[in-house]
Order: sequence, then C-alpha cells, then structure tokens
Amino acid sequence: MSNTASLKRTERAPLSAAFTRQGIATAIAALLLAVILVSFRPFDPAGVQLAGDSGDIVNQAGFGILGAVSLFSLTTLTDGRVLRGLLSPSWMLMLGFFMFSVMMATDPASAMRTASFTLIAMTAMATVLALPKDADDFSTVLIFAAVIVIGLSYIGLVIFPNAAMHTAESAEPEHAGLWRGVFTHKNIAGPVMACFSFAGLYLFRRGRRFWGAVIIVLALNFVLHTGSKTTLALVPFSILMVMLPGMIGLRFCTPILFVAAITVTALGTLGIVFLPPMKHLAASYFPHLTYTGRTTIWQFAGEMLADRPWTGYGYESFWGTPLLLNQGQPFDRAWDVRNIVHGHNGYLDIAVLMGIPAVCIATYTFVIAPARDYLRIFPFKENIYLGDFFMMVVLFTSLNGFLESFFFRRADPVWMFFVLGLFGLRQASRRSFVPRRAV
Repeated sequence: MSNTASLKRTERAPLSAAFTRQGIATAIAALLLAVILVSFRPFDPAGVQLAGDSGDIVNQAGFGILGAVSLFSLTTLTDGRVLRGLLSPSWMLMLGFFMFSVMMATDPASAMRTASFTLIAMTAMATVLALPKDADDFSTVLIFAAVIVIGLSYIGLVIFPNAAMHTAESAEPEHAGLWRGVFTHKNIAGPVMACFSFAGLYLFRRGRRFWGAVIIVLALNFVLHTGSKTTLALVPFSILMVMLPGMIGLRFCTPILFVAAITVTALGTLGIVFLPPMKHLAASYFPHLTYTGRTTIWQFAGEMLADRPWTGYGYESFWGTPLLLNQGQPFDRAWDVRNIVHGHNGYLDIAVLMGIPAVCIATYTFVIAPARDYLRIFPFKENIYLGDFFMMVVLFTSLNGFLESFFFRRADPVWMFFVLGLFGLRQASRRSFVPRRAV
C-alpha cells in the first residue's frame, strides 16, 4: 500500500516527482556537472586549448549556454541564503587578484575572453552545489555525472580507441597505450577518475551501495590504466588521511593532517629548488630527484618571477608566449620551457601569473579556509559524509597541484573538482544536507 503522506525509502518516487521544482533543479545540476566534465569537445586532444580560443564557435556557444543556464538557475531555483554562502571574503579577494592579472596581461582582451570561460565554469560548479536540496539530490547528481563521464570514457576505448587512449602517433608517444577517455590527457583523466572514486565511496557510505561500488571499481580501474603511479598512491592516502581520524574519534585531527600534508609536499617539491637547506638535503640524499625534470622548470619560473614578484606577468601571458619562445635553450636544461603550456606546479604558476601576494591569498583560500570549514561542518551524519568526500577531493587535488597546474585554468576538469570541493566544504559547514524523508 502506497503511503501518500510521506515517501518511505522502500517506495519508488512517482515519475511526476522528476518534474517538480526540485526535480528540475536536480536534473539541471546533474547535466551541468556532466557537461562541464565531459567538455564540449570530448575525445579531442586539442580541447583544452580550444576552450580558450575565441574563434571556436562550439565552445563559445556551449559556454554561453552554460553560463546562462547557471545564472538563471541560481536566481530562480536556489535559496538566497545558500547563494550568499557560496563565496567568502577570501574568495572575493582571490578573484580580485585574478581579474587584476587579466588587466596586466600582454593582451587584456584575449585574456578576458579566456578568463570568462574560467568564471563561467566556476559559476556552473557553484550551481551544481546550490541546486540540490539535500544529500539524496546531490547523490543523484553524482551518480548521473559518473555514469556519463565514466561510461563515455569506457565506450570511447571501444569506439574511438585512437582518441580515448594515447597512441604512438600522438604528441607524447612515450604514453602510447595509456588511457585518457573523454579527456585530453592521461594526467587529467587519472585525477578526475580518482575524484569519482571518492564520490563512489561517499555513495557507498550513505547507503547507495550498488552505485557506490560500481563507480569505485570502474574509476580505480581507469586510474590504473592511465599509468599514473602518483595518482594511484594518492587515492588511498587521501582516503586514510580523512577517514582514519574519524574512525578513532579524532576527527578534529583531519584538518591538521591536511595542512601538514600540504606543508610537507611544498617543502619536498618547491622547497628543494628555492630553500637552501632543503636543496642541500635533496642533493645529499636524493641527488636524482627532479620530478621528471620539473625542478628545471620551477627554477626557471622562479628566476623569471624575481623580475616581477608583486604583479606577475599577467593571466595567459607567460607560458607559451613570445616572451619565452624568443629565449634561447641551454643545452643542459632538461625541459625546453619554450614549448610547455604551464609550469607543472599550480602554486608557482599563480605567483608567476598573478604575483606573490596572490599566492599568499591562494594559500589561505585553498588550504586554511577548507581546513577551518571542515572543523565547522554540522554534526549530522549526512554532512559528515559529504564533508569527508569534499575533503578527500580537496586534499587529493591540492597535492596534485604541486606536480600539475590547473588553478584558474579555464574549465580544466581537475580544477572543476577542486572548486567543487572548496565550495562544498563551505556549504557543508553552513547548511544541513539531511534528506527531507529523515526530517
């Protein structure tokens, strides 16, 4: 017998529920997350570059629609209190530095066009968080996006194998046979699938065991075939760092471990290049530690930053520009900096593009603020599960940012998950996600 007064967990929601105001909001959030991760040019190695190309009509139209749908949804389908809680003063200051770097660019008009893609994508991720009313709705969003992204990536391996995996004819033949799915590179596919494995764990913990298990298995299998040992190691590390303290009654230690992990990683990467004691230590005990030649890039970026420490070089005005293309290449330099698209360290790239003050604000916004938000999460089971998921994403992507560069990088899927995690922690500390049926 159907209970018309309140829908129980064992009963199926009628089809008409999908066409309610909240059903429509959830559907929009699910579509936004799936579209922004898949991009408007799936299975296209040039997709990321085209996203900033003002002459690409597909991305122009796609991002225009994405922005319009996001703004319309935020203003008509969300609670004003939720909307006001999305951005913090530190985020506003961070975005201020971002826009200042656009004005400082060598071509401000072109930089503004590219920056608009970044801002639209960030708005879309904020919408994904603001539209779901509770944990049930957000779980539906995650399941839909995971099915689309992971499903298309696996289907691509069969239908478009030359596009869904690196080949010997690609720009990096040494990666031949490694999977990249709908994404442009294995270094994007691996972290995205890792984040989906965290989503699967979240779903499993809150009772969606079938979907949770399927997503975990498929996502981790994909990570394995991207060939990224770092990503594969960071997944269990991130899970243990977040969940273990809570399992032994020391949940307050998670933010401490998070900040400690970021600090140690910073010392072990940038520290061995710019801090004499760390540099001497690395030379003595790890003389061949270069992170696949990345230390050469960081050294060069640091030398260039010394010329413009306060303002940087401007958004989209350093890597791949005539400033570097016209420079000579020393024979003993491990990487040719003239042909790379970023500095393989997101924090250093913020300093190079926006200045040292900007990276100080970024450190607070990306590290201190989420640690504080995690401590303030509402003491409800649903909020705790959700907070753990977002913290895993933030921890994993923050550590990944020391070897790759994706901060403010248009609609880079890893950047999108990072934004989702940061905004999500803020939301979990400010509103309840307890499902309506449990209230």
